[in-house]
Amino acid sequence: MGLTVDVLSFGDARPDRLGIPRITVHAIAPPVGTGPAYFWNVHRAVKREASLRPAAVYHASDLYVLPALTGVARRQQARIVYDARELYPYVASTVGRPWIRVFWWLVERSHIRKADLVLTVSNGIADKLADLYDIPRPTLLYNVPEITAIPERRSLRGTSDLSFNSVLILHQGQMRPDRGCELLVDAMRDVDGAILVFLGDGPLRPRLEAQAAAARISSRVVFVDAVPPDELLAYTASADIGVTLLQDTCLNHRLALPNKLFEYLAAHVPVIASDLSEIRKVVSTYDVGQVVEPGNRTDLVAALNQAVIDKTLRERWRRNIPRALETFNWRQASEQFLHVYKTLLGLTP
Repeated sequence: MGLTVDVLSFGDARPDRLGIPRITVHAIAPPVGTGPAYFWNVHRAVKREASLRPAAVYHASDLYVLPALTGVARRQQARIVYDARELYPYVASTVGRPWIRVFWWLVERSHIRKADLVLTVSNGIADKLADLYDIPRPTLLYNVPEITAIPERRSLRGTSDLSFNSVLILHQGQMRPDRGCELLVDAMRDVDGAILVFLGDGPLRPRLEAQAAAARISSRVVFVDAVPPDELLAYTASADIGVTLLQDTCLNHRLALPNKLFEYLAAHVPVIASDLSEIRKVVSTYDVGQVVEPGNRTDLVAALNQAVIDKTLRERWRRNIPRALETFNWRQASEQFLHVYKTLLGLTP
């Protein structure tokens, strides 16, 4: 669109790191503290840095920076966009903590109504936000990766010296609680003819490595360090099955559409996924894999074994993926994004 973009980022943010003309990344010192103190420090840091950079639009990338940018936008008589990537009052960290949930609900209610444009990532979250705050239904933008063609494959088997005769099951992304990682390792005790690869990092990695060692399946549960984002799909494409096993621990998970689901599909890898409402609509509607009851070991073991044994079934799922990509693709998402931004800036005819 020919716009100049300033990105505010905590941590290491070299001005040239994106390598994209007219986009500059500005580093903000990472805030200290936890809980409300941390949020307050984030708020002050973002508000201070954003105030130094007059803009036509301030794009709040999540709820935690929305109050600061709303205030700056009002003073600059600019537009404010809210990117609601989660259902923030209902994330896992608010479960059993009603006062924390109420706090985030009040923050979001106060500022979401001031936004000129609200974006979100699933139909379920869009409907919930509209209902919660009595606002127009947010614009839906799926978390689909940009890809023009599958890049040259970089074999996970070659990287990890794995058997070429085994079916490769891939879990990519962060190893964190409530993502079914421990259950997946445990299930591998009863899945033959397959190797599970965790591609990425996260706080659970040491525990998962110890769990695999204790179960004496370390040769079939392998850990590979994270790769640069622009190389990820090249590795993903060498897998036979991708897994995404969000647990049904909160409403945010129930309505989520994880990035890795679309990354697997973009790499033409069929999926085993949690039977949560939004995920089910993608996997079952397009027949690109199997959904399993969240947290159910028996269900997961059965689904993995069926997918490992039945190559014909995997191939059927794989053949169906292009039909899913007709809906869940970067071209449509980016065109939608450009359209709403042009409308916001008055650049449409």
